Order: sequence, then structure tokens, then C-alpha cells
Amino acid sequence: MEAKKDILLDVNEVPKPFQWFSLSIQHLFAMFGSTVLVPFFVGLSPGVALVSSGLGTLSYLLITKGQIPAYLGSSFAFITPILIVKGGGGPGEAMIGCFFAGLLYGIIALIIKKAGIRWLMSLLPPVVVGPVIIVIGLSLAGTAVNMAMYEDPYAETLVYSTTHIMIALLTLGVTIFCNMFLKGFLGLIPILLGIFAGYAASAAAGLIDFTPIKEASWIELPPFIFPFVDYTPTISGGVLAIMLPVAIVTLSEHIGHQMILSNVVGRNFLEKPGLHRSIMGDGAGIMIGSLIGGPPLTSYGENIGVLTITKAYSVYIIGGAAAAAIIFGFVGKVSAVIHSIPHAVMGGISILLFGIIASSGLRMLVENKVDFAEKRNLMIVSVILVIGIGGAYVQLNNDIQLSGMALAAIIGIALNLILPNREKSE
Repeated sequence: MEAKKDILLDVNEVPKPFQWFSLSIQHLFAMFGSTVLVPFFVGLSPGVALVSSGLGTLSYLLITKGQIPAYLGSSFAFITPILIVKGGGGPGEAMIGCFFAGLLYGIIALIIKKAGIRWLMSLLPPVVVGPVIIVIGLSLAGTAVNMAMYEDPYAETLVYSTTHIMIALLTLGVTIFCNMFLKGFLGLIPILLGIFAGYAASAAAGLIDFTPIKEASWIELPPFIFPFVDYTPTISGGVLAIMLPVAIVTLSEHIGHQMILSNVVGRNFLEKPGLHRSIMGDGAGIMIGSLIGGPPLTSYGENIGVLTITKAYSVYIIGGAAAAAIIFGFVGKVSAVIHSIPHAVMGGISILLFGIIASSGLRMLVENKVDFAEKRNLMIVSVILVIGIGGAYVQLNNDIQLSGMALAAIIGIALNLILPNREKSE
């Protein structure tokens, strides 16, 4: 692959101090909104998520020998699995499940190192991964709308609020406007700008209690969760059945990001340092995060967008953003401000973000020219969508339940392997 010529900083160039600071902060802001949104949904600490994101990114850079400028942030794909496991066994069991999802990454990385990548791409073609990604987005649609419409979306009796839905729509509108029309640095942070606008409107409407922010310390230890210390580590078949199929899907997302990143930077990262190192780095980040109570991580398209615009590909800048995220995680007032954001604001943001996730699955089908005139493709996509969005599940025993997204992914993979005309379709 031909190297890019119009670059500001190459992968291993050390930036000047002001460049280093400003460009790292830009990456921090680009990932900040999405990274703290995931723990907001699953009841984990945003501060821990920031520390987890920073530590995970630094470990990724180390494992990839400082050759891939990728930032790891919280993965939306794991929201539903974490909620399911957390509801049944608590946060410790959810973190143990995340740890084994990261371990699966490591196992697949070792297999790729020995056997290459073709077997994985054959197992997860676009006709399977595309609709599963659509399921990930649409299965969360009800959560986003409830947050936007009701005073308390988690109450037993839901109370509709015109104020809340108007704030949600304002937040959504500002985010869309900023994404469409703003350029430069502001164009990279539409989620944050939307949250700022919604937060201001919420404050004006009297929906925010500022007391916890005033009482919070500037420097504060995040509420870390140590699952293998505070909980008895058990390998539950039910937890693995929920978590591991999702990890398979996010692996495909990771591979797609690596392809895009290779094109942006002008280097073939799939070959050097190798996809196995990239996947191993991502898996290590997930395991490190799970050991302190952080959500699973994935490479972030937002930060790839920053690289594309700035043409500053230095891994030192990515490392600077990771260090800044860790520092932010220990700032108590930052966590208090995040906790004070009304559900309506996050609901407005989520309507867009979850829709984008679903649309990215549709985009995968379109860009890979999946032919729906081919009956096998139509069957695979149709079955995955209805099983995943419909919430079907199979109760294998008291401990193991294959539900929703996991069941849809497994059935989709099976159909792709057994239905005829596979070679013609691919």
C-alpha cells in the first residue's frame, strides 16, 4: 500500500509539546461522548470507563508495537448483554463475562497468527454481520425512546413528559446540525455539543440538581469493581452464551476499522504489525477494563475521523489522549457532571447513535453488494432480523439461555454455512 505524502505527523513521529497537547485533547473530546454514554446505560461508573479506555488504549499501543494509531472506547454492542447478565448476577458477573469475551479475542488472534484470516471472514461474511449490527442498534431503540419521553424511564409506572421529549428533540436537533454543518474541530464533537445544548435547556427547565456537583471532590477515586476479588469467579454457561456471540460480531467491526485505518494512513496494518496483534491488543484492553469494572472496548470510528481530518497519525498523540482519559477518570466533578445529565438529554443523543449503529449494518450490506435476489441471502438476513429484534430465546437449562442478539448471530452463522449456493453468493 502506497504511503501517504500529505501528512502532518507520521505514525512514529514525536509531536512538538503544543501539537501533542492540542491534538491529544481533540482525540479525547472525539471519543468522550460515546465512551461515557455506554456506562451511563448499563449502570457502571463513567470515571471507571474513562480509566479503562485509557489503560486499554495504552496496552493496545504496546501490543501492536506502537505501529497502529487506534483509540479504544466503550462498545455499544455489549450494552444489552451487560444489562442481561448484570440483572441476573450483578456487576461482578457481568465483568467476568466481559473478561472471557476479551479472552476469546486473544484465542482468535492466536488462531489468525497460525492459520490466517480467511476462515474468520468466511465465518462472518457481510450477509451475517450486517443484519446482526442492525439488530444491535434496533434492539436498543425502545430504551432510547423511553429515555426521551418519560420522567423516569426505569419506573414501574411511566409518566409522559412534554418537557422531556422537547429537550430530547432539541438535543437531537443540535447534534444533527453540528454534525452536518460545522467544520474543523467543532465538526468532530457533535455529540458533546448536543449534550451541552440539552444540558443547558435542562438547567433552564429546572431538571438538574447541582448539589452533588458542588459536593464532589476535584480528585476522587472512581468506584472500581474488582470481579475476581469481590466476587467468586465462576464460568457460567449462561453468561458465556450471552457474551461470546457478541464478541464475534465486534471482531468483524474491528477488522473493518483496521481496513479503513490502513487506507487512511497509507499502511497495511493487517500485514504489519498484523491483524492478530491488533485483535490481541483489543482483547487485552477488554480484559484489563473488566478487571476494574469498565465496559468492553472497541476501536473508535470517531478517532479514525480525527486522523483523517488532521493527518496527524502519531501514536504519541493517541497515547496522550489515553493518558488524559485516565486523568479525567480521577476528577470527581467530571463524574458528578456526567451523572447529573438528565435521561432526556441522553435519550435524544441515543436516538441518533443507536440509529447510526443500525444504519451501519445496512451500509455494510449495501457496500458489499449483498444480492437479495439470491434466496439464501434473503433467508439469512430475514431470520436474523426477526429473531434478534423480536427477542426470541432458547432455554437450554437453568443456567444457559440463548437470547436475542446471541441467538440471531449463531443461527445466522449456521444458515450461512449450511444453505446451498454459498460460493455463488460470496
